[in-house]
Amino acid sequence: PRPKVFIVPDEDPNAFATGRDQEHASIAVTKGLLDTLNREELQAVVAHELSHVRNLDIRLMTVIAAMVGAAALISDWTGRGLLRSDGGGSRDRDRGKSSGGLGIILLVIWLVAVILAPLIGQALAMMVSRRREYLADASGAELTRNPLALARALAKIDAAEAPTAAIRRGTAHLCIADPLGRAIGLREGKWANLMASHPPMKNRIAALNEMGVQ
Repeated sequence: PRPKVFIVPDEDPNAFATGRDQEHASIAVTKGLLDTLNREELQAVVAHELSHVRNLDIRLMTVIAAMVGAAALISDWTGRGLLRSDGGGSRDRDRGKSSGGLGIILLVIWLVAVILAPLIGQALAMMVSRRREYLADASGAELTRNPLALARALAKIDAAEAPTAAIRRGTAHLCIADPLGRAIGLREGKWANLMASHPPMKNRIAALNEMGVQ
């Protein structure tokens, strides 16, 4: 089904897809993307985002985002529990002992939720996003039969100097290019695979150019 289309009022060229399934998907492109790319290049970028929809990447990333959100809820819940258990112990000595034990358990859960869960969720989102970008590039080229157009589009997007101010860190993994402009995205290796939301643009462009030659 045709997804809903939105234009983000930002001068930096970028695009992303979101939604829970193919019937409820949306594609967004920035004003900068419309101003920077020609028709063939824009078609290639939209095909890339449609591939995320077709491959159900949008559902996968939504699940990951929900996991990170659940960690935040657990952190808030245990934090409130700590305050209540502390209050109960100060009012009643007999209940204070049991409340103290419960408070220790809640403290451990809270520390895990606050420190580890967001880091694990973010690392998972980054790792999955990097792998799915290569697949979306290939699938987008399959849809348009024009991998060189996507290679040119990625080169123009990569040449933009300013970050996409309208897109925040929590949704960076959804975009066709890292909207934050972080240097980690230029690197390779285990650390980059863990922390960067996108593979190096030069590698993606090289793969698309090779497809075009073949």
